[in-house]
This record gives sequence, C-alpha cells and structure tokens, in this order.
Amino acid sequence: MSIDDIVKLIDSATKLAGALAWPILVGFVLVRFGPALKSFFESLGEFSLKGAGFEATAKRKAEAAAALAAATAARPNAGDETPRDPRAAAEIVSQAVTPQVIRKAGRAVILWVDDRPQNNVYERQSLEALGARFLIAKSTDEALAHLRSQRVDVVISDMGRPPDERAGYTLLSALRTGGNRVPFIIYAGSNAPEHKAEALASGAQGSTNRASELFEYVLSALKSEA
Repeated sequence: MSIDDIVKLIDSATKLAGALAWPILVGFVLVRFGPALKSFFESLGEFSLKGAGFEATAKRKAEAAAALAAATAARPNAGDETPRDPRAAAEIVSQAVTPQVIRKAGRAVILWVDDRPQNNVYERQSLEALGARFLIAKSTDEALAHLRSQRVDVVISDMGRPPDERAGYTLLSALRTGGNRVPFIIYAGSNAPEHKAEALASGAQGSTNRASELFEYVLSALKSEA
C-alpha cells in the first residue's frame, strides 16, 4: 500500500463519517509524521485483508491514530520532561485496539467534564473513531445531572473548574460517596507521580496529562466491563 493509497483510504473514511475537519487533520498528520505512520497504515491494510473475522477495520484505526497523534502534538508539555512523540500514537492504537475493544467502544457512553471542552477535541475524536459517544459537561453540577439521568461507562474530568480548584476530586468524591463506581479518569495538567498516587487513593482509575495515556486508560476501563 502506497502513501497515496493511505490518503485515499482515510479520505473515504472521513466522507463516510461526514466530518469536514478530518481532511485537514489527516493531511497535517500525514505531512508532519508521514514516514513514521506510513508503515503502520500499511500493516493495517494487510492485517485487515488477511485477518479472518477481524472487526477493527483499517479505516477506524487510521482515524483513531491520526486524531491521537494530533492530540499529542497539540497538548503542551505542562512541565513534564518526558518527551511526547506523536508518532507513538500509531503504535498505541495498533496494540490497544482489538475487535473486543471496538465492540465495547461502539456501545460506550463517555462523560467528559471540562469547562473548556474545545481543548480536547482531538482526544474525543480518537475515541469517537472507535464508536464511542460523548456527553459534555462544563461543571460538576451539570455532570451530576447527566449521571442521574442516564448510564455512563466512563467519566473523564479535568481538575480545576472555577471557583473550585479541585473540582475533579469534588465530583469523584460525590460519586464514590453515593456508591457510584463508574470508572473515573482525571485528565489535567500534571503527570507527577504524587498526583497519580493521589488519584488512585481517591478512587480514580488513573490520572494523566498525556493524550496517549488517556486513550489507554479509557480502553482499559471498557475492556474491564462485564
């Protein structure tokens, strides 16, 4: 499969999805990270054709990888000294996305709580490519209202929302005190070990400021569901 074939493949997927922004996003990713992603997409095409019964199509994986790479590139390091290579998105998608994951993601409802949801567009697109559906809440009260009215499979929350600098933990505490054990992931500005430990001690499934790690946390939560 040539790079032209890859572009045509992704273009077909974007037309089916009806997402007008995708051609721009995919073009950026292919130009910026093309050499590293080319072999990944080629292997996807071969695997999809050769793997009998393989349900995770090349188009879904390609869309997820492109969005995850864009999310990684767009998110500032926020003081984290660990390099964040967007090219690693291809490897993460290749390893983490299985037929079982796509089946579960296709039924999943994810609540994303952030007072600035526009900052997480690519992260959501990486999971929407697998079939997940999102609810957006800009406040703790709005999030609790969603949780009272319908089933949610995963909650992703930022940390500070005015006027509460620890709004993520405020929401988490309200859920756990009320007996709600929904998987809860904090997506904030820190990836420090002490903040990860605090999140786990408070009842969250994880805490991160990396798009790729968030993607893995969500898929792990979906896979663990009965």
